[in-house]
Amino acid sequence: MIGSPTGAAGAAVATGPDTSAAATTDTAGASGCTTLLIADDDAVTRSGLRTLLSMQPGIVVVGEAVDGIEAVELAGRLRPDVVLMDVRMPRLNGIEATRQLLAGPPDPPKAVVITTFENDDYVTAALSAGASGFVLKRLPVAKIAEAVRVVAAGEAILFPAALRQLVTARPLGSAEALPRAALTSREEEVLRLMATGRSNPDIAESCRVSLETVKTHVGNVLTKLGAQNRTHAVVIAYETGLVVPGVTG
Repeated sequence: MIGSPTGAAGAAVATGPDTSAAATTDTAGASGCTTLLIADDDAVTRSGLRTLLSMQPGIVVVGEAVDGIEAVELAGRLRPDVVLMDVRMPRLNGIEATRQLLAGPPDPPKAVVITTFENDDYVTAALSAGASGFVLKRLPVAKIAEAVRVVAAGEAILFPAALRQLVTARPLGSAEALPRAALTSREEEVLRLMATGRSNPDIAESCRVSLETVKTHVGNVLTKLGAQNRTHAVVIAYETGLVVPGVTG
């Protein structure tokens, strides 16, 4: 199901794949809008997401893709800010498509995984591949739009509680990146705050440092961990035990 603009449950989504081409090229709206490419193999889902998200402030849907291969091709041509990426698609799934997006031209779009279940077997792998976060298809469309805008801004991790549950349900195994990274105590503190979904201004206030200092710490954390983005860094933090799933603070 896809949530309606008011948060009520939408119509049931069909599960059959669509094999027709679904690329479209809308003209971006006013300056400051977030441009979005939707990748999903189900025609009803794509149509519903496009219709509902196009009604949201600051969101301009510039195209649709029926699978991961088309998503990568259209992202290179349309240059959206964000790709809303289904995980289970034919020909090329959302995990591999995300990897290819991030390995492509400089300044690639952000990828947000959209899935039906919080414990989807592929979501953690997609986050580790570089997706900036994930949203559930059952969420109200306003929440999905908010997630798209937040990720486009490169600011806060999405739905940390759901991510904790996901990592608890399907851990990838303890990574070695954190012990090798030699994070400073301040950088570890910043990483823990990132794992609770704090934005840079929130972290600055909590640590009583300037916003620029926080940005420096965040950049150092990503570099030392070899993380694609904030979400990937937090996944590593959970996997290595720096942040314990279900424990806040």
